[in-house]
Amino acid sequence: MFTLTVLLTSTLLALALTPLASAVGHRLGLVDRPGGRRSHRGIIPRTGGLALFGAFALTVLLVLLLPEVLPADLAARWLPPRNDPNEGRRLAALLIGSVFCAVAGLLDDRFHFSALPQYAIQIAAGFIAIAGLIFIKHVNNPFAPGLFFGEDGFPWWIVVPLTIFWFVGMMNTVNFLDGLSGLATGVTAIVCAILAAHMLFWADPPQASVAVLPVALLGTALGFLPANLRGRIFMGSSGSYFLGFALAALGIIGGARLATVLLVIGLPALDVAWLIYSRWRRGVSPGQGGRDHLHFRLLDIGLGERTIVLVYWLFCAVFGALTLFLDDRLYKLIALVGLGIVGLGVLIWAAQTHSKDQL
Repeated sequence: MFTLTVLLTSTLLALALTPLASAVGHRLGLVDRPGGRRSHRGIIPRTGGLALFGAFALTVLLVLLLPEVLPADLAARWLPPRNDPNEGRRLAALLIGSVFCAVAGLLDDRFHFSALPQYAIQIAAGFIAIAGLIFIKHVNNPFAPGLFFGEDGFPWWIVVPLTIFWFVGMMNTVNFLDGLSGLATGVTAIVCAILAAHMLFWADPPQASVAVLPVALLGTALGFLPANLRGRIFMGSSGSYFLGFALAALGIIGGARLATVLLVIGLPALDVAWLIYSRWRRGVSPGQGGRDHLHFRLLDIGLGERTIVLVYWLFCAVFGALTLFLDDRLYKLIALVGLGIVGLGVLIWAAQTHSKDQL
């Protein structure tokens, strides 16, 4: 019941805040006009990230305040217990990092930062997470029980760069994915739904107090999705930075479910890696905008925008569902490899077909 209340609260808040964020975008001139990579019609505000961040942060803050305003016996019965003494510190880091990403993204929307300042923002966000004990310390061994580097996990000289790489990669993936209406928002909702299901029904013991976070972000994405899918508002850098940071953090907070997140977001992440490699070969900056993203290639080939978005969602949902039913770590590794092969095949086919169409 509590989880459903959190979902409903964040959804309604996102629905209410989206028109306000749209009005702010028009008033500040933070809008996208047709042309370049964008093929939309009309002038569209790109301040949706304010609604996304606002709905999520308000929901989480309400959850934090409930124990203070509810009678002790009611709070004990209704609110999920917290078993981790560091949960409060991690939650604070999540909120502080989210504020930082939303504000930095809004400045990016206003001043159009080059690639270097964008990477600096992403790295700084990763360090905020590390300061709040959100870091990758352990990785499950898929070939045998136990963890790499023993019970103590990775040494710090691996933990820090690995965690920073995870945050930079996830923030870039969501940023690059934000090219078609509803695409990044829908994928975010799928990731959150899979993470929440893992924490509530598959974890032993269930992580009900932590599951509140992906549930809150799920509701936020669902509340923002209708307007975003119809092309009435874009999330902008404030939204993509915030969502990328939040997804990266939730993948770690939920018991280092990195394989789960990678399986859901594997195709977009592979597209990022492909873009970086192909642009490097052509002598183009990886951070430069362009229509060489997979979803733009598919659009140029002739597929409809809504069809591409639905296919992406289906692809992410199918591979995400695999994580719920594949208990064996080796099977999950095989699924990741299979995802990589299928995704690489799609990328090669799209690149070759797009090249032929340009001749």
